[in-house]
Amino acid sequence: MNKAQLVEAIADKVGGRQQAAEAVDAVLDAIVRAVVSGDRVSVTGFGSFEKVDRPARYARNPQTGERVRVKKTSVPRFRAGQGFKDLVSGSKKLPRGGEVAVKKAPKGSLSGTASATVKKAAAKKTTAKRATATAKKTVAKKTAAKTATAKKTVAKKATAKKTTATAKKTAAKKATSTAKKAAAKKATAKKAPAKKSTTRKTTAKKATATR
Repeated sequence: MNKAQLVEAIADKVGGRQQAAEAVDAVLDAIVRAVVSGDRVSVTGFGSFEKVDRPARYARNPQTGERVRVKKTSVPRFRAGQGFKDLVSGSKKLPRGGEVAVKKAPKGSLSGTASATVKKAAAKKTTAKRATATAKKTVAKKTAAKTATAKKTVAKKATAKKTTATAKKTAAKKATSTAKKAAAKKATAKKAPAKKSTTRKTTAKKATATR
């Protein structure tokens, strides 16, 4: 059984696959963190997890028989509880499906640090989810605000362009009207002297005829 199969096995008991995956991840993470920090995680009826220090030593390569020096290291160790051993050996019968194979651990059976680690891991996940949700909302708000501002800016620019175009048209019309009026005045001014000259010529002709 791998991790995915373990999740599927407990999915119906915890309310769904997602809840089962989160539960398995939280338990494994808490156990690993506790053991790495040097704590012993003990589950009544199941077993205990602990960190064991191995001093530097000499060993032999099984293939070549050569003597090799092994550095000091630390390794995790699991010791099965008596209830687990009895079930595996057959001295006790395994309960049918749906029943608890290993007795539920009473309060305080886990080390205090391990329990605190489990709580911290769950709290971290909850905080992370809330932070992610808040960040998404903030990003959405900022995006909406930027979009609205961009639309307003575009609308203002369009209005400004229209106003400028209208002003140019009005100025052009005024200039054309003024030019037309000036041209009309000039034409009128030129025609007026011509009439006076004709009148003078007529008067001169009349005076000559009288003589």
